[in-house]
Parts: sequence; structure tokens; C-alpha cells
Amino acid sequence: MRTALALIAAFVVLDGDTIRAPYGVTYRLTGFDTPETFRAQCEGERILGLAAKVRMEQLVASANVRVEEAGRLDKYGRTLARLWINGEDAATIMIREGYARAYHGGKRKGWC
Repeated sequence: MRTALALIAAFVVLDGDTIRAPYGVTYRLTGFDTPETFRAQCEGERILGLAAKVRMEQLVASANVRVEEAGRLDKYGRTLARLWINGEDAATIMIREGYARAYHGGKRKGWC
């Protein structure tokens, strides 16, 4: 397992559970699922997804960020990883604050 540190402001948040590092790697963050923004099934999901994206942007912009790669890719070719914000798992933060729900693979539940 490789751990990568990057400049905080250099991460690009694609949605609430996907970020791109300054060195080009796209990470699907593990342990949680957020509503979709690009392929939302309803307007409610898109609104919730945009809120989750904004919260993730706030987290990566205001903290000591560490990415811990899982050593495998998801079905879309994104590197699976845990994101640590000031030493706390981003999954825990996003779930606790109501922007996400726990997810550990398999079929995801809808948001509509």
C-alpha cells in the first residue's frame, strides 16, 4: 500500500467521493458513497451530490490531507483509496455530517 501526500490546494474534487491529485491520479474514496452529480437519477440526488462535493472541497482545502491507496482500481479505472483529513477518515466525517452513507462495494442504493 502506497501513501501519498500532496499539497492541499492541488486536489480537484470531482464529486463527493472522487478526487484528482496534482500528479494526475483519480481516486475513488472508499468507505462511503455520496449522491451523483453527473449522472443523478433525479433533481434531489443532484442537489445532494452538489452539497457533498462542496463539503469535500472544504475538507481538502482546510486540512492536512493524506491519501492512502488500497492497491487496486475500481471498474472505471480509478485508484481506490482512503482519504485522511487531519488524521480522521473522510468517510467518517462525510457520513457523520449527513453527506454520505457507508459503502463497502457491491450494488449501491439509490438517492431518489
